[in-house]
Amino acid sequence: MNVSLPPPRAPHQAQPAQRPHAVVIGSGFGGLAAAVRLGARGYRVTVLEKLDQPGGRARVFREGGFTFDAGPTLITAPHLFAELWEICGKRMEDDVAVRPLDPFYTIRFDDGETFRYNGDTQAMKAEIARISPSDVAGYERFMKVSEEICRVGFEELGHVPFGSVSDMLKVAPDLIRLGAWRSVYGLVARYLKDERLRTVFSFHPLLIGGNPFSTSAIYALIHHLEKRWGVHYAIGGVNRLVSGIVGLIEGQGGRLRLNSPVAQILLEGRRAVGVRLESGESIAADIVVSNADSTATYAGLLPDNVKTRWGPGRQRLARWSMGLFVWYFGTKRRYEDVGHHTIMLGPRYRELLDDIFRKKHLADDFSLYLHRPSASDPSVAPEGCDAFYVLSPVPNLLGATDWRETAEVYRQKVMRHLSDTVLPGLEDEIVVSRMLTPREFADDYASVHGAGFGLEPVMWQSAWFRPHNKAENLENLFLVGAGTHPGAGMPGVLSTARVLDRVVPDAATFAGAHART
Repeated sequence: MNVSLPPPRAPHQAQPAQRPHAVVIGSGFGGLAAAVRLGARGYRVTVLEKLDQPGGRARVFREGGFTFDAGPTLITAPHLFAELWEICGKRMEDDVAVRPLDPFYTIRFDDGETFRYNGDTQAMKAEIARISPSDVAGYERFMKVSEEICRVGFEELGHVPFGSVSDMLKVAPDLIRLGAWRSVYGLVARYLKDERLRTVFSFHPLLIGGNPFSTSAIYALIHHLEKRWGVHYAIGGVNRLVSGIVGLIEGQGGRLRLNSPVAQILLEGRRAVGVRLESGESIAADIVVSNADSTATYAGLLPDNVKTRWGPGRQRLARWSMGLFVWYFGTKRRYEDVGHHTIMLGPRYRELLDDIFRKKHLADDFSLYLHRPSASDPSVAPEGCDAFYVLSPVPNLLGATDWRETAEVYRQKVMRHLSDTVLPGLEDEIVVSRMLTPREFADDYASVHGAGFGLEPVMWQSAWFRPHNKAENLENLFLVGAGTHPGAGMPGVLSTARVLDRVVPDAATFAGAHART
């Protein structure tokens, strides 16, 4: 089965000053990918980044010889990254070394038993048989369903704009046939009976900000996506991809401006004509692409008199992804028994997620995602040391938790748990430490309510029901990133930029139809 990719388009050959100007707000992967695609199609591109380095959530922290990816840590569907280099007539492998991981994750249950999750069918069947022999056949049936969902939901629809109700109606029969109205957990439970295996095969929505008990079953496509293209790591850190793509943009003649937060998108009537920075500087543009959170774009970057479907009123009815507590730390010793990715499950599953998503209550127990990149890449830590990142899903800022008071207490609780389980003696080994909480997600990334992934990927906030890639009722304003279709996760975010090929005309066409005076 081949992935259908739109062919690269030859750059428009007008002189730079004559080329239509595209301003991209934000340099997350969605904004960077959009800039490459627009540059290849003839636009003169300026990317504006609020922070002092590119990448958005994919920025990097460096301290004491340690390198920490701030956000995304694993790469799925790496061909979507490689395509950006191909568009520019280059090869990704000349700039970034991407290596497959095996296993993808080690899943550790609360009693210490583990499950090695990878893309090898026989190995997976053996792991399942070790826990619940009667579920092997159900696993095989589930993976066939996941493959079909991936074919439709990702390969066919992932880069298709859902700009009208008719677009949704065309695919409604497929969505119904594939059980999109079910939750991911509900779909998994149809095929697997053991509760541990139901957890193993339903937790993936948490990687894109969803509750497995309410996220649409369409997101069960992740299992086949990982099996088909693998789970990978970029040597030196995922942020190497950021610097590589920035190089592509600059090679096209594009420009990246750091420390340039945007205060407002400028309009003439209902047409975007540029942006105004917080410094007061105005930058004219023929089109504006926002990689900021879609809801923050509508509620915070447009003039107050502009009414849209995703304004403050609609946002009060929205459902948001969870918050994230992330602790980055370096140790002066190595923990060779710990793999690259470990999912550490707590004593509760459904109940903990209910606390996080519905009650917005910070529970005493937790589940953790432990990342040890130095297991695969010694360059991210000094010799004899380890670099770590541990993430705990927590309530977003709609809950009552005051992270200014709670963060250190919570960090110590996480540290004691890690020390008691997989990182013995951790308290005495830490040499570098820093944290991000939902408060920093709101401040640094303008995440509404500190939600780590923006809107929760429930069915009624997906596809046509999600903020569209072409802004509604506004001309020359477009959206990319996790908050628009198809959604969060690196494959989804990169696909939002691919959608621009369908909704933004080539620069030559645009210049002919929208000549500026």
